[in-house]
Formats: sequence, C-alpha cells, structure tokens
Amino acid sequence: MIIKKAFQCAIVAVCLVQATFAQQSLKLWYDKPAQIWEETLPLGNGHLGMTPDGGFFTEKITLNDISLWSGSPQDANNYNAYKVLPQIRKLIMEGKNDEAQELVNKEFVCKGSGSGGAQWGKFQVLGELQLTYDYKLSPTEKFYPVNYTRELFLNSAVATSSYSVKGVNYTKEYFTSFSDDVGVVRIKADKPGKLNLSLALSRPESFETTVEDGELVMRGQLDNGTDGKGMRYITRLRTRLKDGSQSVVQNTLEIKNATEVIIFISAATDYKNPHYAEKAAKALRSAVKRNYDQQKQDHIAAYRKLFSRVSIDLGQGENGSLTTDKRLAAYYNNPQADKGLPALFYQFGRYLSISSTYAGLLPPNLQGLWANQINTPWNGDYHLDVNVQMNHWPLEVSNLSELNLPLADLVKGLVKNGEKTAKAYYNAKGWIAHVITNVWGFTEPGESASWGASNAGSGWLCNNLWDHYAFTGDKGYLKKIYPLIKGSAEFYNDALVKDPKTGWLVTSPSVSPENSFYLPNGKSANITMGPTIDNQIVRELFGNVIIASRVLGKDDAFRKMLETKIKQLPPVGQVSKDGRIMEWLEDYKETDPQHRHISHLYGLYPATLITPRSTPELAEAAKKTLEVRGDDGPSWTIAYKLLFWARLHEGNRAFKLLRELLKPTLKTDINYGAGGGVYPNMLSAGPPFQIDGNFGATAGIAEMLIQSHDGYIEFIPSIPDLWKPYGEVKGLKARGNYTVDFSWKDGKVINYKILSPVRSNVTVKVNGVLKEIRSEKIQESK
Repeated sequence: MIIKKAFQCAIVAVCLVQATFAQQSLKLWYDKPAQIWEETLPLGNGHLGMTPDGGFFTEKITLNDISLWSGSPQDANNYNAYKVLPQIRKLIMEGKNDEAQELVNKEFVCKGSGSGGAQWGKFQVLGELQLTYDYKLSPTEKFYPVNYTRELFLNSAVATSSYSVKGVNYTKEYFTSFSDDVGVVRIKADKPGKLNLSLALSRPESFETTVEDGELVMRGQLDNGTDGKGMRYITRLRTRLKDGSQSVVQNTLEIKNATEVIIFISAATDYKNPHYAEKAAKALRSAVKRNYDQQKQDHIAAYRKLFSRVSIDLGQGENGSLTTDKRLAAYYNNPQADKGLPALFYQFGRYLSISSTYAGLLPPNLQGLWANQINTPWNGDYHLDVNVQMNHWPLEVSNLSELNLPLADLVKGLVKNGEKTAKAYYNAKGWIAHVITNVWGFTEPGESASWGASNAGSGWLCNNLWDHYAFTGDKGYLKKIYPLIKGSAEFYNDALVKDPKTGWLVTSPSVSPENSFYLPNGKSANITMGPTIDNQIVRELFGNVIIASRVLGKDDAFRKMLETKIKQLPPVGQVSKDGRIMEWLEDYKETDPQHRHISHLYGLYPATLITPRSTPELAEAAKKTLEVRGDDGPSWTIAYKLLFWARLHEGNRAFKLLRELLKPTLKTDINYGAGGGVYPNMLSAGPPFQIDGNFGATAGIAEMLIQSHDGYIEFIPSIPDLWKPYGEVKGLKARGNYTVDFSWKDGKVINYKILSPVRSNVTVKVNGVLKEIRSEKIQESK
C-alpha cells in the first residue's frame, strides 16, 4: 500500500513538473537580431502594435495602429444592375455561363476601380522608431556583442533582448501595455552612464515629425482617394531617463550618458474619434508618471486575464531547448524530438488573437495588427470568402469569446450599405456583402466576376456571429445579432430562384470562391448558380434564424416561411461520379483540381452539416475531395485542410497538415499555389505574411483535442499517434458554455472535468463511449 501510494505521488510530481515546464517554455527566442521584418517579434494590445528587431547598433521598431486606413466611404453600387439580372440568370439556366460571365463583368460588378483604387484604401504601417546606439568604441575596435539573446514571453506579452559590449550588459524590455494603451521600451545598462543613443520617428509617406516640449511628435493625413484629405493620425514619444541628458538635434532626440532610458509611445487616429490627438496626449501624460515596475505588472495582469485561461501540454523533447528558428528547421523531419512545438504554436495563436483585437475596436484584418509597409498585401483588408472568418475560428474554443465582439460590430456596420447593394443588384430585401470589405463598409461585388460575384460573404459572417451564441448561450447577445442574421436570411429568402432542372431554390449569379470550371463547349467560367458553398451557407443560416426566432419568441410568420424554404434547398452535398463532393450544381470539371479554396466543404467546417456520424457517405466523399486537392498550398489553405481532417477524425492526417504548415520559409512574394509555411517569428507565410494561417492552425489544434458540434463533447477525437503517450489540457470551451479540463495517457482519457455557470446534464464521448454526466458549477472568482 505504501509503495502504491509512493508511486502515485511520483506520478503526480512528474505531471506537475511537466505542466510547469510546459508553461515556462512558452516563449520564442533567438540568438541574433532580426535581419528581416519577418523575424521581428510581434507585440500588440489590440490597438497599438510594435515589432522590434532587437538590433544593437541600429534598431528598428515598426509601429502599428489597428485603425490606420487610407481611403474613404464610397457608394460603388450600380443601381441599374438589377435590370440585367433576369438576362444573366437566363443565360446561366441555358448553360451559357461564359456569356453570363461577360455580362456580369460588364454590368454586375462595382462601379469604379473597386479594391484596386485609392478610395478603397489600405491598412497601413503607422511608422518606425529608429534607435541608433553609440558604444563609444574607438575607430579600430571591432563591434560585435556577446551573449546575445532575444525573446518573446507568451505568458506576459513582454519581449526582451540582451547582450554585452566591452563588459557592459545591456537589457531591453518591450511591451504594448494592456493597462495604459501605450508602447513601452526600457533600455538599461548595468554600469552607470553607458547609454548613448538617438531616437527618430518616420514613415514612408504622409508624415511630419517635430519635437514639442521634449516629445517626438509624428502626425499626418492619409489619402482618401478623392481630395487627399483622408484619415489623420498622431504618434507621440516621450522618454524618462536615469542619469544622463537629452537634447534635440534636427527633430531627433539625442540621449547621452544615461544608465536607463524608458520610452513611451502613444498613437491615435481620427477613425470614429474627432478627439484623437487629445486621446494620444492624455495616454502619454498618464503613462510617463507611473512607476515602471507597477506599470509592467498591471500590463501583465490585464493580459493574463485572457491568456491564462488555457494551458496545454503535449509533452516535450530534446529539441525544445533550441532557438525557435532552429526548432522550426528541425521539426518537419523529426517531430518526435519536439512534442512541445505544436503547443507553443497553439498558444502563440491565442497570443496573437489577444494582441490584435479587443471589444470596441476593429477585428484583426489580413495582417492582424501588424504591417510594415504602405502597400500591404491585398490591401490588408477583410476578405469574406474564408479569411476574416478564419481569423475568428479559434476564439470560442480557446476561451477568448469576447474577442469575437469586434467582428459583430464590423458586420453591423455593413448592414446599411448592404441593404442598398441588395436592392441595386438583386432588387431584394435584406442585406448582402460579397467577397471583400474594409473599415468603410463596402458591400458591393468586386471588380471582377471571377471572384467578386460571390454572394455568400454575408451569410458566412453570420456563421461567426452564431458561433458566439452557440458557445456562450448569451440571449442578450442573441437579441443584438438577431436583426443582422435575420436581415441576411431575408436577402437569401428573397433572392433565391428555382433551378428548372431540379426545382431546388438556389442563388444566381454566384461563384465558388475563387475557382473556375470547364463548360461543354471547352470554355471556362466562374459564374454559375447554386454553388455548393452557397447552398450550405443558406441552409445553415435559415436553420440558425429559425432557432433564434424560437428562442426569442418572435417573427413566427418569417420562421414558418424559412421552414418551408429550407426544404426546397439543394441537399447538403451531391456526390460526383468519382466519389467527391460536387463543387457546383452541375458535375463540372474544375480547371484547377488543387485549387487553394475548398469552399464546397463548408458544410464540414465551419458548419456542422457533414459529420462522420450523421452523414457518413458525405464524410467519405469529403475525404476523396481532400485527397484530390492535395496537402500543400498557401498557409491558410493548409490550415483549412488541417481542420477538415480533424473534423473527419483523421488525427494523423491532420498532424501531417500541421507539419506542412510549420515548414519554415523566408519567401515574401505573393503566392497562390503551394509553398505556405511560417516565418522564423512563427507568423504565417502565405507567402507573404497573412495571419489567417496562424489562426486557422490554432483552431485546428483545438479541433484535434476537443469537438462539440455533433450533439456531444468528445475528447481527443483526432489525436495523432505522436501525442498519444501523454497530454493534458485545461480551460478549453465547448458549445453550451462548458469549460473543459482533461488528460490522457496512451491515447485514452484518464481524467476529465466539465464546468458550467449552472450545473446541467451534458453528453460526452469518452474513449469511444457516449455517456450523460452532470457538469460541475464554476466557482466565481472574487
């Protein structure tokens, strides 16, 4: 008995050590400064972003503000478009899709230059802080520091760099404060008076930097695409010194003989804020007065309220002690030697979510919060045919539910213009957004039929809105979003047309993003009616609005109408002659069998229309679809495939996609084909940098560990062989507002706990067995 008890204690001790080590190892670290921006360390508090390169002679810290956009609101609706709609639909029904596409390009796209024009705008870099260090070396002395280290600690959202020069140890700390809304950089020397440096603020265009009362001030106005008087911004920088002196030299700050320098940076734009300059000045004044240690402590405490909700331990390995760039280089060929890397990558995704948005501001765009140029790839905007949705997929399951709220605000801002677009193009009620949008509320079709005619964007956004309710059960939130999802359903209800061949109600015209197919005449086209993704989105949306109507006790007549219409929609999926799920209403041959989009599997993920249990034939057809699509692509595509395989309970295949995604690259060219991966700083590489790959992978790892979409909570449904020996997860969320902890050994769940605000019965699947249990009540923290 004593031996058994001692053995149990030893096991507990080992588990505690493993869990502690897993938490302590939550850092990215390097032994040299960043040579390119894709090696810098991303910091952000949802509003302000910084990416320091950790340089020792010259250092660049790229600055961002989530709301800094060029462009301006525009009405690009073609109010005569609806007049050609009957002709477009007639051509499609006659099989003349190529002719229909010509007409769409001529009469059914947005007016003007669309996303290619200056009025559309871009998410842009705010600027750059340049620091130049003088170590007082003689001209003959060789300069290179020793003991160089650069780190980003995910547990605290603090980055550091340190090194030694001529016996002096220099340390730097960087964070974007979650408590004070400023960027903070502290530079210290361990010997008095050894800090000599200059500071300058600039950006590639549209700026003026001055020194005002000891502060560096950079201000400017971006192009709005009309009269040039677009968004205004301001950046303010003030220092606080220990020892030494500060002077002004040609709009730069010169610091001499200091022992410690603390740099405070504030910024604001006039996006929905006419008092932006006052806001930035007030934030800076307040921050400069504070004790640094307390300021840092408050920042960490505010950040950890979100980050510390979830812990994950998948084991360790000898490569876990390598620098992050070396870990990535070694991982693909030897994942056994670094079981902790997926857990780090998962928590890095959560870190990026917390850092790139917060309630009351904007959701993360294609760049998240971080851009290093004026002309950001794809304008750094919001793509509605997978990308902005993917940015939000990990939030609910990863216990970051409130970070979904900025997206709901963005969607609400689309409705007014979306109603105009619905009338202009379809003469329909409700509202629609097509395939791209920006902070200015653009809802019109894109400028090319090949991609811009997708009309599923608004319906897909409603899936994200619904997810927040599905996970939280918040009826107050449901009341707020109900007009949004109802308005979207009103559009599709009004705009669907009957396919004469089948009698099904379908969208027309539309596309399957962003793929094309061959017609019998040998020509190719994108424009069609009833692509599979539209059919699945409309079915899901109608179903959700029906549920919401019942829960809220309203709109009986509209609910009954949708209940009738939903029976007339095409099936969830049709299976082609070769066993795949058909992408279009007709069994067309696609022009690119390995196309980056896999839109016709929307019903598998993020929707819950296809599951191995409820629709086994469609699940098998989905597998064949994925086999033909292949395992490569841009990073976001690889992440999406990871999610599909996880939903299909194919853990080893999902893990193969994770390995593909973790392949290191330095490429920054725009890529539409194979070759996605991650940069040395673990940001997703399309290439170029596109953050949806990070967020898709975060959601995918969670999906491998827990699923709750098929009527029950299932633990480790898609666990790969490599993770089976041991693992522990705490704090993940399941639909129904359940918080879940569990652990496993040798691929079998050995312990689990399900918590909820109110005790309730819940069905779980544990080691292949369904059972009903009673959840435990969450203890409210005081």
